[in-house]
Amino acid sequence: MAGLYLHIPFCHRKCVYCDFYSVEAGTAEVQSYADLLISHLEQIAEQGRWQHPFDTIYFGGGTPSLLSPQSIDAIIQAIGHNYILASDVEISLEVNPGTVTIDSLTGYRSAGINRLSLGLQTCNDQKLKTLGRLHDRRQGLQSFALARQAGFDNISLDLMFALPDQSLGDLEEDLQVYLDLAPEHFSCYGLTAEPGTPLHTKVASGALTLPNEELYADSFMLIHDRFSAAAYTHYEIANYARDGFDCRHNVGYWKRRPYLGIGAGAHTFLDDGWGSRWEIAADLAGYHQALQTSREPMTCLETFERESALRETIYLALRTRHGIADTDLQQRFGCTLADRFPKAIEDCGPSLENDAGRWFLTPSGWLLFDHLILNFL
Repeated sequence: MAGLYLHIPFCHRKCVYCDFYSVEAGTAEVQSYADLLISHLEQIAEQGRWQHPFDTIYFGGGTPSLLSPQSIDAIIQAIGHNYILASDVEISLEVNPGTVTIDSLTGYRSAGINRLSLGLQTCNDQKLKTLGRLHDRRQGLQSFALARQAGFDNISLDLMFALPDQSLGDLEEDLQVYLDLAPEHFSCYGLTAEPGTPLHTKVASGALTLPNEELYADSFMLIHDRFSAAAYTHYEIANYARDGFDCRHNVGYWKRRPYLGIGAGAHTFLDDGWGSRWEIAADLAGYHQALQTSREPMTCLETFERESALRETIYLALRTRHGIADTDLQQRFGCTLADRFPKAIEDCGPSLENDAGRWFLTPSGWLLFDHLILNFL
């Protein structure tokens, strides 16, 4: 089984912190993009270059909910016509509050979307303005209520923390609202000022100040404690879920399963040999031109050797609660973690635990992930 990712690179307005590929576009351009995706899907199928069945489909962006239900339906129909789908295929759609109505949500549900990822981010109106979000608290909560009304029983809420001037009390207020909504899944991201973004410019100039490391750590652990106490499993650094509601698409990434990426700015991972990663340039005009002239817009970004595949496997697995098992490493790479990385294990200290041959980082260890993982790279 494999995953299918479709990148929808459109927004009404780009948020100040976002470094994903997206452009501002009108309705006609957004809807015509669906034809490009269908054309590319058909081109790949006709050439027989993809044999894996899909058990997950993910519409990401950008703002995929700018696509009409009719466009989403046409894309899903084209996927089903040209590829093999699992009977229980998970089909996720990222949705921004303020871009949906009860009619559009009902339309998405009828088209086959069975999981929503709602970009709430925070319920604090002032913080939403600082982030450059177009919705307010009322619209965010209303979008969630409409999603339930439309019949969605698998909803993920985005929570952004470590916001400018955000206290633990501010975060606690957000957490209580989120828990009262009782979704099936949370994705929680600490705000970072990525180079090239307006947020980075504001932070560099001193116009905005992000929380220090201590407050960031306290925020991370507060989220862990509150959500864990409410029976959400912290199954990956940034993700929490009720039993049975892990995001299967993202789990596929962390398990290094193959996935096909369609759309300008999308990436693909093939499991041939030790694996290879491919990309489509973040260039909407170039993507359109390539498909119009029957050229493949996807180019090889990286081909893995045994050593690089081993290190990436460990990197991805240690992001997750289940970690990496020595039996899996032995079967795939002919070694155990202790055989290959004794010094790295020692340097991780108590942050890296071993339970009957399965290695995993503690939640407090995840706070140091970028530092600790360097021992294995």
